[in-house]
Amino acid sequence: MATQHSASGSFAPLRHSMFALLWVAAILGNVGSFMRDVASSWMVTELSASPTAVALIQTAAALPVFLLAIPAGVLSDILDRRRFLIAVQVLLAAVSGTLLVLAKTNALTVEYLVALTFVGGIGAALMGPTWQAIVPELVPREDLKNAVALNSLGINISRAIGPALGGLLVASFGASMAYGADVTSYFVVIVALLLWKRPPATNTGLNEHFFGAFRAGLRYARSSSELHVVLLRAAVFFVFASSVWALLPLLTRGMLGGTAGFYGVMLGAVGAGAILGALLLPKLRQRLSADGLVLLSSVLSAGVMAALSTAPAQWMAVLLMLILGCGWIIALTTFNGVAQAVLPNWVRGRGLAIYLMVFNGAMAAGSLGWGLFAQQVGIPLALLVGGVGLVVASLLLHRVKLPTGEADLQSSNHWPEPLLTAPVAHDRGPVLIQIEYRVLRQDIPAFLDAMQHVERERRRDGAYAWGVAEHTGQAERVIEWFLVESWAEHLRQHQRVSKADADMQAEALRFHQGPERPQVHHFLALSRGNAGQA
Repeated sequence: MATQHSASGSFAPLRHSMFALLWVAAILGNVGSFMRDVASSWMVTELSASPTAVALIQTAAALPVFLLAIPAGVLSDILDRRRFLIAVQVLLAAVSGTLLVLAKTNALTVEYLVALTFVGGIGAALMGPTWQAIVPELVPREDLKNAVALNSLGINISRAIGPALGGLLVASFGASMAYGADVTSYFVVIVALLLWKRPPATNTGLNEHFFGAFRAGLRYARSSSELHVVLLRAAVFFVFASSVWALLPLLTRGMLGGTAGFYGVMLGAVGAGAILGALLLPKLRQRLSADGLVLLSSVLSAGVMAALSTAPAQWMAVLLMLILGCGWIIALTTFNGVAQAVLPNWVRGRGLAIYLMVFNGAMAAGSLGWGLFAQQVGIPLALLVGGVGLVVASLLLHRVKLPTGEADLQSSNHWPEPLLTAPVAHDRGPVLIQIEYRVLRQDIPAFLDAMQHVERERRRDGAYAWGVAEHTGQAERVIEWFLVESWAEHLRQHQRVSKADADMQAEALRFHQGPERPQVHHFLALSRGNAGQA
């Protein structure tokens, strides 16, 4: 009975009509994108035999996400997400429409392919964080995890259908047909977004602006040690794993003697393997930790690379792609799931954007590097070196454990409102906050240890400077101070403190010896321009 409940629960978000409509539209849109990618990857092999030229297509697709991920995450938090997504779909349709015209008139060149792929990558960079951020608006909280899992499943359904269909269209009718189908898919997504009646955002007076939100996202990422671990492990994995994706078109055409249709079958097998891996993941999670899952993925992916380097028969290559898809989805889902688990809601879009930046940066740099390496040593040796490097790096980093992501990141709302003699303008700042503790002399070392965790929390939530000082005349009087750039940012800081942070602060508070809670003081920067003003 429990298994049946879990299975039905996995598809529970589809009961919400708007989520179901956008989920189906996203699948169709991604099918079109995969068809476009297959057409472009295959066309570049017809225009140039250089591994570097082929790898440049992968780099051009991934590099914009690396460059624009954080700005895209900021925009996803401060703009109307529905209108923003519609604008991005129009941009992507224009890219594929241009490719259609160029392919139809035989005017397509490697330079045009790289440039338009780069522009398409800009659209993907803008859309990625925003599309993930709308999920909580479409389903209730209890269905959120299943909705995220369904989105991953939808992408892999598209991966299983799109490449094979794209390869078939390219082989039968030419690249222009695949580009035309992609243009149509974007209009399907636009129609679905127009049907979404998203309620307008309410202006609380604390809505973030672009540059302030940008700085807040960077501060959080800089101070989150858990996010650092996820980014490090993901970057190393994808740098080595990118070798198989960068060299797959040349491998299929040269070493395996395949056509465009077979190349689509190879990518379709990856998608089918990913679906299989997604179905196996619940059982694997019962047996393996996140670190174990990443190691398993590394071994599977490396084994596929080594086997492909021997130029196997086509039917064996397809089976290897199934295994690669299974290993790939295990790694993607594990890294993405851990990243989501360690990010609170207020910075989720920006945090995921930073994760996407690292992912695509590793893929872009890795693809270009492996293309250049293959040009010098050949495709088989490049694949073999990539596979060995992936296993060795994963074993070395296995000791750097991924966070469990079990902390309660819901807002605690336990900070009292600041005392004011008069209203304060939100843009006024910077703000100095002082918290006065009474700590016994013998407890100071343990108190400072506890305050190290508090420091990371203060900086994550908005402080750009922090410190602890003792009174020269009263040995047990200790002041914690931190600076926030504006009064509005400090009020946002009140809303950002999570329940896990509250527990961390309570650990430091247990050293406070006063009869009452520590005294908190707020100071606003004073100048001739704002003297006497609130």
